[in-house]
Amino acid sequence: MKLTPNEQRIIGCLLEKQTTTPEHYPLSLNALTNACNQKSNREPVLSLTESEVLDTLTQLENQRVVLLDEGLSGRVNKYSHRFCNTEFSDLQLSDKQRAILCIMLLRGPQTPGELRTRSARLAEFNNVSDVENTLEEMQSQKLICKLEREPGKRESRYQHLLGDHKPTVHEPHVSKQLSHSELESLVDEISQLRTELAAIKQHLGL
Repeated sequence: MKLTPNEQRIIGCLLEKQTTTPEHYPLSLNALTNACNQKSNREPVLSLTESEVLDTLTQLENQRVVLLDEGLSGRVNKYSHRFCNTEFSDLQLSDKQRAILCIMLLRGPQTPGELRTRSARLAEFNNVSDVENTLEEMQSQKLICKLEREPGKRESRYQHLLGDHKPTVHEPHVSKQLSHSELESLVDEISQLRTELAAIKQHLGL
């Protein structure tokens, strides 16, 4: 599944509101637009129009990822997801996996510490190690990947693999083995430098 940025935001919002405000789920077009443009817990902050959200919902309906509950007798149309954990989806996630994926869809790449803090309303993690264990499970399922650690940062970030972008994946560092000839060349260079340094000291009377 490859989701556009707007599709990611809509799916993330539906997942979030299903858990945090179940009494208002499924969501109307107006409620979903407000959720997409929410200024807290969103990166980046968007300013989508209802028309843009509706166009994206139509795309997701065609992919059978979103279900429209058509309002009858004046009732408002409402939308629910079939993204995961439904009889229509092959994607079955634990509460912790679902929470992590939801937060990544809403806020992009994040560290284990950030994921633990930001998913508090969606799932309970005992500690950062609990988050890291869940991330390892999701990596094995090809749902997320570990990014290269940024300069000056202590933790690597993790990113979902549901977007239409190609992430720079973290690769274990492999040390280069010197060949025998390279090693001999280095030894000769060091020996020559020592000889030159001794000559300079002698010239300076040191």
